[in-house]
Amino acid sequence: MAAAKSPATPKQAPPPGGKPRDFTLPAKEEFTLDNGLKARIVPYGQVPKVTMMVAIQAGNVHEADDEVAVADLLGKLLQEGTATMSATQLAERVARMGGTLNISVGADQTSLWASCLSEYAPEMAALLAEVVQRPALPASEVPRLKTDLKRQMALARAQPGVQARQKFTAAIYGSHPYGRPLPTDAQLDALTLERAQNFYKTQYGAQRSSLYVAGRFEAPGLRQAITAAWASFPQGPAPHIDIVKPLAKADLLTQDRPNAPQSTIVVGLPVIDPTNPDYIRLRVMNSLLGGSFGSRITRNIREDKGYTYSPYSFIETHYRTGNWSQNADVTTADTYNSLHEIMNEIERLQKTPPSTDELKGIQNYEGGMFVLRNSNPGGIIGQLNTLDLHGLPETYLTEQVKNINAVTPQQVSEIARKYIRPEAMTVVVVGDKKVIEPQLKKFQAERKKPM
Repeated sequence: MAAAKSPATPKQAPPPGGKPRDFTLPAKEEFTLDNGLKARIVPYGQVPKVTMMVAIQAGNVHEADDEVAVADLLGKLLQEGTATMSATQLAERVARMGGTLNISVGADQTSLWASCLSEYAPEMAALLAEVVQRPALPASEVPRLKTDLKRQMALARAQPGVQARQKFTAAIYGSHPYGRPLPTDAQLDALTLERAQNFYKTQYGAQRSSLYVAGRFEAPGLRQAITAAWASFPQGPAPHIDIVKPLAKADLLTQDRPNAPQSTIVVGLPVIDPTNPDYIRLRVMNSLLGGSFGSRITRNIREDKGYTYSPYSFIETHYRTGNWSQNADVTTADTYNSLHEIMNEIERLQKTPPSTDELKGIQNYEGGMFVLRNSNPGGIIGQLNTLDLHGLPETYLTEQVKNINAVTPQQVSEIARKYIRPEAMTVVVVGDKKVIEPQLKKFQAERKKPM
């Protein structure tokens, strides 16, 4: 009884947040080989490990119309050994260095990521050079790798989120590779070793390649190893990516999923890329509108209404282009309600600037996440690669926190009005047609009027 009557210990207030600090780019050494390959080595941290990435500007955007996914096939073949090592021997050698090696193919680049203990940094730099410059490209593995690709594509095509995203990107990018649908089985069947070899010969080369290293290492030995291993890489083609002109189309696109308990929604349009002076302000606006857990759209259709569990908006960037989209899996019966509330939140932000306190919370989140993402070797390498790909100055990184915190409430509304225009948005809904069709007709009827 006495314990029950004792006064509760007052809760201690959390300490005030620290003053936002700009990201400090660690001191780095940069050099370019005679063949054009660029190297960036960054001493970082105390853990005796090294992270490396080779970025080659040869991705899906460089594929011809009749060789869709040839970059992916080549990326898989690169992991199948070199002229002197089988795939098993390659894996064993990486493991002996206490390391890992992964190869990924993206729209604009093929990336080789590796890590190892610090003492093996020169050896890993040489090993990456061998993987890139002297790949085995074994014909015997092509059928298996194509079968793996077919399986991966079939699984992806079955996902409603992928279905919706495919329709969205096709609508705004058209026939450009950024809008190209996932490869069909017939397209994958058409791929041959000869096509992969030709893609390697015509798209790979030193001028399109950059090597990044971050971690603990002996700089003179590593620099010497990089120069010796990569100096013989042929120059290859000059860097080039065809710039797309995306379309802002006020379309409503649907795909039927009979009896689906949820509708998958993608709402968006083309926007600017990181080279535009408005880009940081757009990022802050996106985070406040739908791009963070504390965003307005998330509070509205998740916390308040319960239409969805995990809505999110984001800015997808490519070379000299980008797109903004709001994405959500919503209860089928609330498809109209969700679209209506998304548009209402956009228009509310366009008309009324956020409060200083609301904006400050978002700025603290954006600034903190930026610094946190770059507090490891992989994050630093990723940011340096972003600078190189987009041709950005280092101040894009070093002044980003300051620029995030310089955004005003009025600028947030101005950016929303300028770039997030509901009347120009492509709306994609994948769901049970018989249930969503009447709801979409209602949404379209309202959309033609000022909301």
